[in-house]
Amino acid sequence: MKEALIEAQKALEKDEVPIGAVVVKDGIIIGRGHNLRETEKDPTLHAELVAIRDAAKALAGWRLSGCEIYVTIEPCPMCAGAILQARLDRLVFGARDPKAGCAGSIYNLLIDNRFNHRTQVSEGVLKDQCSKIIKDYFRSKRNK
Repeated sequence: MKEALIEAQKALEKDEVPIGAVVVKDGIIIGRGHNLRETEKDPTLHAELVAIRDAAKALAGWRLSGCEIYVTIEPCPMCAGAILQARLDRLVFGARDPKAGCAGSIYNLLIDNRFNHRTQVSEGVLKDQCSKIIKDYFRSKRNK
């Protein structure tokens, strides 16, 4: 999660919403990402999608079975769907997102038995640090 926080810091430095993600296989980071929506003018460039694409390139395939994704903030519906589609085994996230989170806050897309794949979910890892970076970002935006 510390590496995901480093990615979130990279987003912050670009004046992006500071969310970071890393994909890990066998204890090695194979994908990294941070939000790039504003920079690239692309609504799909959430940290999770960037990290998943990076990992898929590293493995030369879209199936990321045997991999875990670490994200600073609970994934939105789009990202939770991408996690399912990529067949990631496990999601670990820091802080919940009560407005858009689909790994337990609003809904848990990742464990719905109607899908052909389910992803284990763990939460609260470095929760305070993950929450602080995003809260500070939005506080600074409101104060401008």
